[in-house]
Amino acid sequence: MKTCLVVDDSRVIRKVARKIVEDLGFTCEEAADGQQALDFCKKTMPDAVLLDWNMPVMNGLDFLIKLREEPNGKKPVVVFCTTENDMSHITQALRAGADEYVMKPFDGDIIESKFAETGLV
Repeated sequence: MKTCLVVDDSRVIRKVARKIVEDLGFTCEEAADGQQALDFCKKTMPDAVLLDWNMPVMNGLDFLIKLREEPNGKKPVVVFCTTENDMSHITQALRAGADEYVMKPFDGDIIESKFAETGLV
């Protein structure tokens, strides 16, 4: 079974995202910030990461840059799920290695379509 790591400082967003990815057949792990997510990935690299941008301790962009430097760090499909919607943020995320970009609020159909586009489902 594939694993998805949901990284968001909002517990509510993590719970919503967990339900969506579990309904898509993934096991789900959660992290409240980029550092927790990086620590998780160093132990067990997930197949997918749903990633928030603005978080305490380590933001999503810094996490993504560090993730892509890890052994097997290019493996996970990373989908940014954020309120940052200007082109400079989107471009910055894609250049750092994000595979897809989704605006909050998101729903199951949006996540499923992004996972399908990247070959996860």
